[in-house]
Amino acid sequence: MIVGTAGHIDHGKTTLTRALTGVDTDRLKEEKARGISIELGYAYTPLGDDVLGVIDVPGHEKFIRTMAAGVTGIDVALLVIAADDGIMPQTLEHLSILRLLGVRRGVVAMTKIDRADAARMEQLEQEIHTLLSPTDFAGAPIFRTNATVEGDVGVTALLQHLAQIATTLPANDERRLFRLGVDRVFTLSGQGTIVTGTALAGSVRIGDTLQLAPGGQQVRVRSIHAQNRAAEVGRAGQRLALNLSGAAKDDIARGSWVVAPALGECSERVDVQLTLTPDCGLTLKPWSPVHVHLGAAHHTANVVMLDDEVLTPGHTGRVQLVLDAPVHAVPGDRFVIRNAQATATIGGGVVLDPFGPARKRRSPARLAWLDALSAYIGNGDIAALLARGPLGLRASTLVRLSQLPAEQIKAPAGTVEVALQGGDTLLIASAEVQALQACILAALGEFHARAPDDAGPELWRLKRIVSPDMEDRLWSRLIDTLLKDGAIRQRGRSLHLPEHSVELSAEEQALAAPLLASLLAGGFDPPWVRDLMRMHQMPEAEVRRLLLKLSKTGELNQVVKDLFYHPQQLDELARLVTTLPEVQASSFRDATGLGRKRAIQILEFFDRVGYTRRIGNIHLIRPNAAWAYSA
Repeated sequence: MIVGTAGHIDHGKTTLTRALTGVDTDRLKEEKARGISIELGYAYTPLGDDVLGVIDVPGHEKFIRTMAAGVTGIDVALLVIAADDGIMPQTLEHLSILRLLGVRRGVVAMTKIDRADAARMEQLEQEIHTLLSPTDFAGAPIFRTNATVEGDVGVTALLQHLAQIATTLPANDERRLFRLGVDRVFTLSGQGTIVTGTALAGSVRIGDTLQLAPGGQQVRVRSIHAQNRAAEVGRAGQRLALNLSGAAKDDIARGSWVVAPALGECSERVDVQLTLTPDCGLTLKPWSPVHVHLGAAHHTANVVMLDDEVLTPGHTGRVQLVLDAPVHAVPGDRFVIRNAQATATIGGGVVLDPFGPARKRRSPARLAWLDALSAYIGNGDIAALLARGPLGLRASTLVRLSQLPAEQIKAPAGTVEVALQGGDTLLIASAEVQALQACILAALGEFHARAPDDAGPELWRLKRIVSPDMEDRLWSRLIDTLLKDGAIRQRGRSLHLPEHSVELSAEEQALAAPLLASLLAGGFDPPWVRDLMRMHQMPEAEVRRLLLKLSKTGELNQVVKDLFYHPQQLDELARLVTTLPEVQASSFRDATGLGRKRAIQILEFFDRVGYTRRIGNIHLIRPNAAWAYSA
């Protein structure tokens, strides 16, 4: 069990910790000289068959950042209030932080009772009961202590009560992937880099490979101390010290995370549910600056409203935190925010989506997704997430959201699985598959209504119309299914509904046949409109009209004005692209035997139709894209 102290400066938190554990947590020279805690202190003492860990936090208002880092992940709060001073400003702020961080178990130690008479202590107890009555700490026992006296009965009773609480704590979930928030990092001679923190989920063994987040460096666990004892395994809920290889001390700081590699991705945008305290005296508006304490990390951020235009004191709303640097988080993580001057705690809340989007963050679909995530935090129902994922969810995304290994994620019956490049899998509810197929048919119907003389859009143009963000392999699967079922048809590279057709008259077909033959015979360098005019003794305008109509039927493709390619030749060029190690104008020119200008025209056509995309001077085949051609 891990206990975190809380309370005003000079109320005796460190002295009480020493009385409970025998350990003086003020280890810095400045702390001993000034008689106040500046850094987090750690102490341990045997507690039955287990070990009690105590995190002693500083009480000065200047060190609220340190206090917030220390109480993340604790099991029980030990609220320390001096009998002579009573309830003070940092008593209230620390209590507010505990509540905002979701700490639900607490006990109160009234210290320095040698400085107050019985009447004063009775009065203070009533004030404490009144203070805690609207909180989860209502009814918490109050122990009168004089920690400077050896064998103090109050300290003894407090320790016995903590031991009793330890027997009632629920078991930590070790099925989840490992996460440890770093609150201290140092080096030991002959050992290397050591990080300490509370394991919030999962377990870790000597020899395991973990990842720094942010940072991305992979590290190996050389040794483990759990609750101040050497161990082979560290478990969720324990204070751990990990000896890591693969990272230097300068690579890690308080606020870093050491996590299972599957959880290593970080983001600068986090969608959260935020509650402002009733007495914060501040209304948040779009782009209001705040300080964010998440785990042991401290960041500045700007607030983007997702529900309303403002958030007023005492109210709750969904917002996006746009942070100054990428952070690691998972749904359900608790955080605290302070005002722009970092002088007062003004609210806190729960992380919903640790990977907030930069666009369409207030769309109905996006807000419905946040509703599903909020419900998931409460009930763990993955089916609800899939139902709100109209484009499906990657298995790797579900791993990050659930913290469960991929093999432990059980998709509901009827879930469609689509294999993606890189070994990932897309999961999508069957109802969403049917909805997407209906969207494709509707989009084709609208296209035909707008352009009745056009055979239909090609594969990737239709995807941009229906859903540019859809996974390419899911798109290909949907189209293949619709083609197989006869719900749509393909002519050349054009897709169309069965009832739609664009036909040339018999006279036009007769005129077009020799033009098609000449274009096919031209190979990679077909004749231009003016060349065809001379070759077939036809008016230029008539040649252009026929070729444009053939392009609308899907029998030709117009690469640039007056330059048309037969689909069979484009199919060969598309296949040629796949054989090049790096597709640039020069390499494509050499492979085709064409001039540089023509090579660029063809590559830009492939970019335009969605087969490739240009990054700098290189044209990359889009992930999962395939060139579709039907003779």
